Amino acid sequence: MSGSPRENVGKKDAKRLRREGFVPCVVYGGKEQIQFFTSEKSFKDIVYTSDACIVKLDIDGKKMEAVLQDIQFHPVTESILHADFLEVLPDKPVKMAIPIKVVGDSPGVIAGGKMLVKRRRLDVLALPDKLPAEIDIDISSLEIGDSVVVGALSMEDVRFMDPENAVVVLVKSARAAMMAPVDLEEEEGEAVEGEEEAAEGEEGAAEGEGKDEAAAEGGDKPKE
Repeated sequence: MSGSPRENVGKKDAKRLRREGFVPCVVYGGKEQIQFFTSEKSFKDIVYTSDACIVKLDIDGKKMEAVLQDIQFHPVTESILHADFLEVLPDKPVKMAIPIKVVGDSPGVIAGGKMLVKRRRLDVLALPDKLPAEIDIDISSLEIGDSVVVGALSMEDVRFMDPENAVVVLVKSARAAMMAPVDLEEEEGEAVEGEEEAAEGEEGAAEGEGKDEAAAEGGDKPKE
């Protein structure tokens, strides 16, 4: 993604950029915090995909690798209002939502059960070169009533950040699956819509203290 530094930071400038088809952004976690803007079209390959992405940023000739930490959408138009990136450094662990991939054939499903995927992504913490492209979930031993929880997963040099008792996939009887309530919980790692005014209010907050500390601890952006 190519971007340009923002000369002015504030609500008026942010509104002007959005009218012109750009998205106000910030990248933090490295030696300096950079406010920049880029075309909304450039987000297509990192937002509207199930893949986990490391983004190569080029901000007026300054190149770095980063991961998308937070993105805000307009509640009506769904246009992108603001995006936060965390600079990826070789010696600092980074937190990232990684998609799961179900592998194997479940005996319970073959017997007539229904497989339910409760989490499409899992949050992991790892050094950049240890981040997996996907997480394989083996269901070859799951009978009806069995499940796979986060605590049962293990990957070398990767720490799972979701609760250990969180269910990733389970196999229910077909009747129980039909009667199960719909899970309305948003999938981990997906963008959450926000009010435009709230996003604009965070323009200045993105420059506040705590960014670098959060990045050092795994990239979590402090909630405001």
